[in-house]
Amino acid sequence: MQMRFEEHKSLKAYNTFGLEAFAKYFIEINNVKDLELVFKDPIYLSHQKLILGGGSNILFTKDFDGLAIKNNIKGIEITNANECIVKAGAGENWHEFVMFCIDKGLGGIENLSLIPGCVGASPMQNIGAYGVEIKDVFYELNAFNLTTGAIKTFSKEECEFGYRESVFKRKYKDRYLIVDVSFKLSEDHKLSTHYGAINDELKKMAIEKPNIKDVSNAVIAIRQSKLPDPKEIGNAGSFFKNPEVSAEKYKSLKKDFDALVAYPLENGNYKLAAGWLIEQSGLKGFEMNGAAVHNKQALVLVNKNNTTGQNIYQLSDYVLSKVFDKFGVQLEREVNII
Repeated sequence: MQMRFEEHKSLKAYNTFGLEAFAKYFIEINNVKDLELVFKDPIYLSHQKLILGGGSNILFTKDFDGLAIKNNIKGIEITNANECIVKAGAGENWHEFVMFCIDKGLGGIENLSLIPGCVGASPMQNIGAYGVEIKDVFYELNAFNLTTGAIKTFSKEECEFGYRESVFKRKYKDRYLIVDVSFKLSEDHKLSTHYGAINDELKKMAIEKPNIKDVSNAVIAIRQSKLPDPKEIGNAGSFFKNPEVSAEKYKSLKKDFDALVAYPLENGNYKLAAGWLIEQSGLKGFEMNGAAVHNKQALVLVNKNNTTGQNIYQLSDYVLSKVFDKFGVQLEREVNII
């Protein structure tokens, strides 16, 4: 059986910015067998590869002159009930996976509710929100080596997780396609409600003794109140990382900006709230050539007027320069630029 490649495929439906871009070749894979078949094809062997998941962390500034592979590997199973280990196919919708785990009474990822994208992107990005990161619950993953065709199992240590980082973003960038991810969750989970506005939201909901479902509902309410829905206006969620600065730099900034939003880190440094820095630079709601800084959450850039990826990128450049001019802090983009 031969896999069918589509040519000059529009990728507009495969990125949450809703940007028009074309791939020279495109194919969808649903299982490892599909991958093994594609791997033998001359088109696969002779072209650069781009792996697409939910398209929620990508900015197309041009067409892709290679093979775009849409990862549709599905399936969720509890592989070890005693240790609460759950495995999900990389193509599963992340939020739906979170809901599955909550429905089974398994805690640990409720703070990560409503994050856009697929399961396969979660360890790549080491996604995180409200004091919880994937590394806190990660067990292992299986990945397909795009060069050799071999499947490798990665442990937590081998993933080398950092802040919105893993080996798949730098050392092994474009070298693996994640097949499935396993998480170690808990039936007797200690809730994390101290970060952000979760406790305030729970009080608003009149909940004194929350469970994992309550925390998930609070997170969903918070996210929906300040983050734009990609179905309504194109965006990729947080466009910038929260920068890390030395204690010395933090003290210097705090002296000049008393309301500075920052969180102490175990290494003695401080993490600054990028959204606050952007807002204080006068950029909340700022528009440029059809691209805009979101008017409720300055971390988010939006495709306001059917603009281009180049225009969104230029806006991000402008944001970087304005924040650096005001605070002397260099922001870093979180999204993958094509």
